[in-house]
Amino acid sequence: MDILNKITIGMMPVVPKPIVGRVASRYIAGEKLSDAVKVIKSLHELGAVATIDLLGENSSDPDHVRKAAGTYMEMLDIIEAEKLDSNVSVKPTHLGLKIDYDFCREQITAIAAHAAEYGNFVRIDMEDHTCTDDTIRLYQEIHDQYDNVGLVLQAYLHRTINDIQPLMKMKANLRLCKGIYIEPRRICYRNRNIVIRNYALLLEELLKAGCYVGIATHCEETIWHARRIIYQLGLKRDQYEFQMLLGVQEQLRRSLIDEGHKMRVYVPFGDEWYPYSTRRLKENPSIAGHIMRDFFGSSRGDGKR
Repeated sequence: MDILNKITIGMMPVVPKPIVGRVASRYIAGEKLSDAVKVIKSLHELGAVATIDLLGENSSDPDHVRKAAGTYMEMLDIIEAEKLDSNVSVKPTHLGLKIDYDFCREQITAIAAHAAEYGNFVRIDMEDHTCTDDTIRLYQEIHDQYDNVGLVLQAYLHRTINDIQPLMKMKANLRLCKGIYIEPRRICYRNRNIVIRNYALLLEELLKAGCYVGIATHCEETIWHARRIIYQLGLKRDQYEFQMLLGVQEQLRRSLIDEGHKMRVYVPFGDEWYPYSTRRLKENPSIAGHIMRDFFGSSRGDGKR
């Protein structure tokens, strides 16, 4: 961690909320669902589709969980009413996983059932390693009832090569990302080159098995590997998609769209943007310096918002 990252992490408790909000505004649609709808419509004009995420995680209050589940129902209604090309992404701990497994499964199953009424889709996000077994189990059990659900896997975990074996037999719909959480070295790869190579290995295995994969990365080298695999397997454009976060690598996103690849942008919104933003900075100190440079660059007027 360089000195700017250390300073940024140390300053997080005293950084004024408006400053964090200014930084976060590039990466978060806003506090309201209507804010997310506006962003998605602008993405459609650029040739991208979307997935909407209601910010929040580690819920400990059942009433809070039920409220979040209700918001997801509303999101699906609005997607249908506005004719948006978007699905939704849910975090198990936001929907009660740390309260009770069966309670969480009930919430996500209800969301999947509502999505199925519209022919829409629900992505079950992956969180830290303490949730991995339960999240895979959630996906498999809900998929037995509704096939309009997908799962996220993280390429930096040692275990993922084994996790994909039963999922390939299911021809699961998967988002493959590198992994964002700071995990113990005993369970994950830390070397950047190894993570990229493992991502390519996993991606090739999944695509060869006929899985539909959301190739979620902002790394040009990883995208090159994806292009190589797509070319070597002779895949059609409807057999995969690329995925990126809102506000990240917009020029690279544009180039993929221009080449004819499907691009889905992850659009988070909600009133929990502040704890989400500060927590992400603390959990990922390697990006803290980049964000502060972005902020100060924008303050000087030479940054791109």
